[in-house]
Amino acid sequence: MASNTRQVVIVGGGYAGVRLARELDTEADVTLIDLKEAFFHRVASLRASADERWTHAPFIPYDSLLTHGRVVMNKAVRIEPDRCQVVLVTGHRVPYDVLVLATGADYQEPARFTGKTVDEAAAAFRHHQRRAATARSMLVIGGGPSGVELAAELRRANPRAAVTLAHSGRNLLSRNGTGRMGRRALTWLEGNDVRVLLHTFVSSGGGVGPRLRDQAGGSLDADVVFWTTGTTPNTLWLRLAGLGSWLDGSGRVMVDDHLRVRGRQDIFAIGDVNDVSEAKLSPSAVAQGEATAHNIRAYLEQGTQGRMPRPYKPAPVRAFSVPFGSEGGTTLLPALGRDVLVLGNRATSRLKSKHLMVPMMRKLLGHTER
Repeated sequence: MASNTRQVVIVGGGYAGVRLARELDTEADVTLIDLKEAFFHRVASLRASADERWTHAPFIPYDSLLTHGRVVMNKAVRIEPDRCQVVLVTGHRVPYDVLVLATGADYQEPARFTGKTVDEAAAAFRHHQRRAATARSMLVIGGGPSGVELAAELRRANPRAAVTLAHSGRNLLSRNGTGRMGRRALTWLEGNDVRVLLHTFVSSGGGVGPRLRDQAGGSLDADVVFWTTGTTPNTLWLRLAGLGSWLDGSGRVMVDDHLRVRGRQDIFAIGDVNDVSEAKLSPSAVAQGEATAHNIRAYLEQGTQGRMPRPYKPAPVRAFSVPFGSEGGTTLLPALGRDVLVLGNRATSRLKSKHLMVPMMRKLLGHTER
């Protein structure tokens, strides 16, 4: 048991949640609640959906994350702020001195943990692998980082298939990247025989005929179709529990500049689940976890000569990489002032594409490699 018995409960074991839990493990009694039996390293999920060698790479056991605290495999269904407790689907109540909402967002297939167990999720990846390997045609809808990376992985998985990437914008990576990143992605995809359709809005057709159409009515049907057009914050449970006033119009938890739920001093919301205006990338989630660790320490030390809370400063630009398979990709790095650096295949392969940050995440979760 940690020397400090103040109870910190974290709902959600994604990037933000595990970083925060790790930070506070020796200073508070930490309980991490997540329905999955292992941490899901979503960064490796797209390759796992196409390459059988990566099937289990996204799953990292929670068993070494905490030395003093605990990970509870369960689902939170209600918060009782006046009683300072979380109610689980099993009926159990978990008291807290500080509560952190880190439930993340739900992604579209294949970048999701399907089911509750690693076996169930791995089976879903193997299903995607089989479909990709035997398809004559594959379609990815959405030209953001996930869409570009998935199109590249599908091309590598099945060189014979016709692969198409359809994007509604004028440029690939238009929301998170820069023009240079988008041009690098377009060059790589077209150079590897991926058909890229820009200015293309895809809709589901009704009645007889093609299921998917572009805005001109042309067929876009394919044997395998993946949508990579956005995420949904995992906050429906809060609305169902009568806490819809905590959410904005997009379903994200509204927080103040210290990442506390607005109007609450003892409840924080971090990562994809909150309304902080910055790119919803794993580095952002980790940064918010680190910042919140400081502010929770300050809250627990109030009344003593302890530290002061610090406002969280969203990063206007985050370093991030978009792999084009294991040997290529493009990377954005913040530089001095407002400039950014855009790196190419060789640097991106070293930074991310080859290993997809798996060793780093295993280390964060307490697994030392032999």
